[in-house]
Amino acid sequence: MPMTLEGSCQCGAITFSVQSQAPVPYQRCYCSICRKTAGTGGYAVNLSGMAATLHVHDPAHQKRIVHAVMGRRGRHVEHSSAERHFCGRCGTALWLYDAEWPDLVHPAAGAIDTELPEPPARVHIMLGSKAGWVQPDIRPGDGAFDGYPEQSLEEWHRAHGLWHA
Repeated sequence: MPMTLEGSCQCGAITFSVQSQAPVPYQRCYCSICRKTAGTGGYAVNLSGMAATLHVHDPAHQKRIVHAVMGRRGRHVEHSSAERHFCGRCGTALWLYDAEWPDLVHPAAGAIDTELPEPPARVHIMLGSKAGWVQPDIRPGDGAFDGYPEQSLEEWHRAHGLWHA
């Protein structure tokens, strides 16, 4: 059975809930976008939720969306198709949604108030673009990738017996 994740921003203006079949915060992303929009330790931890179950309470309409800059060529700026949702009042990163995967939403683990399961191992991704000052805590059994791993969030959860069907 999917796990209900309850989340909020730091100032309390926005609360949300979403059902997750993959609620274990195992994946640390060191890319410059995650690091700059949500990562205080030089990485961000994202989860997976079922987009159709996302319920948002935002009575003061504080939620904002940003499309991250993917690259610049002269005056041309290329933006990501992904929508990064955050609180416009306090800046808390809330979740990411990308229409390329319409069934999924990716809550920022730091915005989740529900007690999350401890991962049996972690996967460090996008190490090829980590900041020079970051020293990843890669432990025995952890995965480490310069880019994206081939194994999806769902596949990782299933392989570890942690998929909540």
